[in-house]
Amino acid sequence: MSQSSSRCQVIITGGGTAGHTNPGIAVAQALVRAGLAAEEIHFVGGERGNEGELVPAAGFSIDLLPGRGIQRRLTLENVASVRGLLRGLLDARAILTDRQPSVVLCLGGYAAAGASLAAVGARIPVVISEQNARASAVNRLLGRFAKVCALPYPDTDLPNGVLTGNPIRQSVVQAVQEADRVEARQRLGLPPDRLALAVWSGSLGARSVNQAIRDLAIRWADRADVAIYHVVGRRDWDDFKDPPPELHQAALRYITVDYEDRMPSLLAAADLAVCRAGASTTAELAVAGLPALLVPLPGAPRDHQTANSEELVTAGGALRLTDAELSADRLAAELEPLLDDATRIKEMADAAASVGRPKAADDVARILIETGAISVD
Repeated sequence: MSQSSSRCQVIITGGGTAGHTNPGIAVAQALVRAGLAAEEIHFVGGERGNEGELVPAAGFSIDLLPGRGIQRRLTLENVASVRGLLRGLLDARAILTDRQPSVVLCLGGYAAAGASLAAVGARIPVVISEQNARASAVNRLLGRFAKVCALPYPDTDLPNGVLTGNPIRQSVVQAVQEADRVEARQRLGLPPDRLALAVWSGSLGARSVNQAIRDLAIRWADRADVAIYHVVGRRDWDDFKDPPPELHQAALRYITVDYEDRMPSLLAAADLAVCRAGASTTAELAVAGLPALLVPLPGAPRDHQTANSEELVTAGGALRLTDAELSADRLAAELEPLLDDATRIKEMADAAASVGRPKAADDVARILIETGAISVD
């Protein structure tokens, strides 16, 4: 727990992954733009997540609670998980008593459980901001008590819903919308006169995606009109960092990196993408107006990545493959018709942009201010 404290207006709780933490930071920054001081916003997260680093780096205070997620099967580890969550609930009650917030924003995940439940018990208004098309277990539990549920997609399964989209940090929105394509390509080493295919599948990566793209690159070795920018991920980097012999003298421009922290540049530089369908990814694709071939993560809870992809696919801004269908042959069958059809790529880009919600963070901030009856300058 933090060493100092003071009364705040808004507590934002959740974390565990960047997919939970970054939307919370985006909302906090939107609250500052709306007139709150950073000191009036406080985060409550989990000891095991990345929020302990990301939130202070963004300029906000945070308390970290013990606990871990409960597995969806009977294990001895769940006993320790329940014990940690109960301790986290007690710590959260003390934080809320001390901070006296006007409203609590629940981002979901186990890290949000303690403070959200404590807020319900203390009759402090709770607002939920869900990131995925299929709500998490914590948000489904808290949804029945929440004053408002901010929804990322029209059909997200939570009550009292208001469609806002998934909050994206303003720096990312601005970087994507204001980026110069030529400069972005120069920054990433992409040639200016080729169709650029961007590939990523999370910070760790996905072997199925990596292998299919590597095989596709070999298949396209003689194509001088295409460049592939392949973000491999750290887990498989040693196996994929070196190009295979078939690509040593290839006409294809094939770039591999283990991790990419310049995603706004990549979104601006690319013509097409192949990626998973995580909540932040689909939101950023739409804001950037970047057509994509989406490969939802198999085994994701409630198959939420397939649900995340549905709006883009239905709008015409994306194609979709299951992980089981993924191969170089299938990628070629889906992507090659687009390579020589600039009109269709433009139509897909416009369709993707039509479902983008770049003001999501500001809309969630407005809901918090109204729900908490907070006065702002």
